[in-house]
Amino acid sequence: MKYYITVDGGTTNTRLYLVLDGVILDTEKLSIGSGSRKGEQEALRIAVKDAVSALLFRNSLTEGDVERILASGMITSEFGLYELPHLTLPTGIGELHNGKKETVLSDISPIPFVFLPGVKTAGADIATLDVMRGEETELYGLTDTPEADAVYVLPGSHCKLVYTDESSRIRDFQTTLTGEMIAALSGNTILKDAVDLSTEAVDSEGLFAGYALCAEKGINQALFKVRVLKNKLGRSKEYVYGFFMGVILQAEVENICAANAKKVIIGGKKQIREALRLLLEKHCRAEILSLDDNTVNAATVRGAVKIYEA
Repeated sequence: MKYYITVDGGTTNTRLYLVLDGVILDTEKLSIGSGSRKGEQEALRIAVKDAVSALLFRNSLTEGDVERILASGMITSEFGLYELPHLTLPTGIGELHNGKKETVLSDISPIPFVFLPGVKTAGADIATLDVMRGEETELYGLTDTPEADAVYVLPGSHCKLVYTDESSRIRDFQTTLTGEMIAALSGNTILKDAVDLSTEAVDSEGLFAGYALCAEKGINQALFKVRVLKNKLGRSKEYVYGFFMGVILQAEVENICAANAKKVIIGGKKQIREALRLLLEKHCRAEILSLDDNTVNAATVRGAVKIYEA
């Protein structure tokens, strides 16, 4: 039996999982991330320490029972617990395994940490330079063998479009600010009274209408119509939310379709995943595969263990 604790470090949240032989036994979610201010690093260290202790206590384990703490994502950035340089593409499981760093953070736990590196593109100019931390681990947890003729869409705070080669290595990727843009626009602009992010279902009629108007008029004009729909036309919160998502995702869907991949595989955040599926099925010729919640939710855990044990 092998116990691990894995740490998925995002920009605003951090999740820790207790894993036994690939099965998630317990979870701790922290409302603090690694993507904002350097002054929050000490608070992050304390929060991770407390979370590790809580996982051990609830499951009647000691530090000696856990083989390693496997950490990936923004927790390896300059605002995280241990900064690691990005690996340059192309990068696969072997390169990620060789680029890992093992160390003991004695103020957090005597269990050794293994930090997994992020990756960057080989481009030197602003049009081609890109970076990511965490999605590479997620990718290798979603599938044992990434397909060379597919594009992997990993929506979250930042959405990644990931392309792999014949050797299942990451050969290229692109980043958009999708998740953070959704949160910022719906929470800090005039749209905050119109967009209800707690809406579970995506209204396809609103989604397609928002996409079409954004394609015709551009994102700036189309976004203001979200408020008009609610306050002047009295459309339902589901329709308004769908319209909003159609506007936000228009350029991203157009970009995915332009890749001319045979298959588009969608993971990541459920609400964005479902909206992307509907739009891509309507506008893209590729085969569209939207992954199930269980596969997506366990991806970073499975990926971290696979990379460590490679």
